[in-house]
Amino acid sequence: MQKPSPASPATKVKFFSGEDLPLELHKVRVVQKLHLVPVERRLAAITEASFNTYQLSTRDIYLDMLTDSGVNAMSDNQTAAMHRADDAYAGSQSFTRLRDAVEEVLGKKYLLPVHQGRAAENVISRAFVKPGSILPMNYHFTTTLAHIMENGGKVVELLHYPDALQISSTNPFKGNMDIAALEALIARHGPAQIPFIRMEASTNLIGGQPFSIANLREVRRVADKHGILLVLDASLIGENCYFIKKREPEFKDASVGEILKVMCDLCPLVYFSARKLSSSRGGGICTNDKAIYDKLKNLVVLFEGFVTYGGISVREIESMTVGLHETTDETVISQSPSFIEYFVNEAVKRGVPMVTPPGGLGAHIDAGGILPHVPREEYQAGAFAAALYIAGAIRGMERGTVSSVRDENGKDVLADIELLRLAFPRRVFTLSQTRYALDRLHWLYLNRGLIGGLKFVEEPPVLRFFNGRLAPTSDWPQKLAAKFREDFGDSL
Repeated sequence: MQKPSPASPATKVKFFSGEDLPLELHKVRVVQKLHLVPVERRLAAITEASFNTYQLSTRDIYLDMLTDSGVNAMSDNQTAAMHRADDAYAGSQSFTRLRDAVEEVLGKKYLLPVHQGRAAENVISRAFVKPGSILPMNYHFTTTLAHIMENGGKVVELLHYPDALQISSTNPFKGNMDIAALEALIARHGPAQIPFIRMEASTNLIGGQPFSIANLREVRRVADKHGILLVLDASLIGENCYFIKKREPEFKDASVGEILKVMCDLCPLVYFSARKLSSSRGGGICTNDKAIYDKLKNLVVLFEGFVTYGGISVREIESMTVGLHETTDETVISQSPSFIEYFVNEAVKRGVPMVTPPGGLGAHIDAGGILPHVPREEYQAGAFAAALYIAGAIRGMERGTVSSVRDENGKDVLADIELLRLAFPRRVFTLSQTRYALDRLHWLYLNRGLIGGLKFVEEPPVLRFFNGRLAPTSDWPQKLAAKFREDFGDSL
């Protein structure tokens, strides 16, 4: 297998013109047609989708910025590797190559493949979580929370408040765990009630914010002191490594591969979504602890498939193998954060409130700050997501109260912050497309007073943001579309 060439120590390119632009360190060799439909069709499409961007068809979407999960561009080497897949239910050489890559890149010798990240969460939660369990973490992810609650556990988030939730900040590691709060939680409940401590790299729901290795070391120290397992969600570990290299002085001269190893060495149990980590499909659970491996192995066989394929096509296993090695290439993992940084900085120049410092995964727009006139119970982030689609055929993801849950009394548990995330999958969007998204966001911000709220008309009991159906609380979508036509004329 061809290994990635070492990245240049400097991935920042200076332009003689003085412009500060991200530069693609790849070329486009396969293209897919996109559709930019008129605003009238956009209004009809979001109405048909019940104002849930998950329900939109890609035939009506120009820029699909919903997620980076499973939609990152694969490299030529990944695509080529898929053709040598060893089709076998058990004992496949494709699995052997993946297992070797996990050991080389993540430093873990025992691997259990699963079909995606939430499958890993299901297996881990079933193995360790029981009614009354307390699960401390730097921040939850939607599917993580659902699996823990399904097994009777309770999530406790231990971010540094209030700084971690401040929209505009200079804190380089807003994803750090509050060590004093962790110690206090363990003292209050006792280590026997805490099956594991979870760290997420990088914290998805608060803006893709990373944690530092210094903080991870402290978390491990506390975990060891009390005999508690430390679990790492490594789905976005590549971007977290990039930020560590850029923001943590101890590691400024370290390679991405070296930082990856340090992070994984600190965590006895690591799981990941390959849809994010390696720009492929599938996922994995890995460890150096045979007892942990044996505890999880039978659950993988029960829910996923045999231990050498875990519900994944062997072709995807081959692409995952290559993708893991490519994760150690700084030119690969820097592409998305550099575009996000450009987008966030340019949006802030236009007055749009954004989560700063820029994080990984996507650019996060402060919908709550933009729509203070919309009650939080009318889903500010969900409404702004629908509005941005009307404005530009851009599909983003609501990361606010629609993505939350209801309490035992049926009331919304309001999200800590109301964000619209515009994901930047690796090597997918061009700079002109990024500028288009900025232009439409700027126009929408200037016309934010036209945007109203949403209400649920059909609400699933679990993970409602996927399949829930909503409706506007007034005729604001029609007014917004009319304003677009007034300002842009016959233009799309």
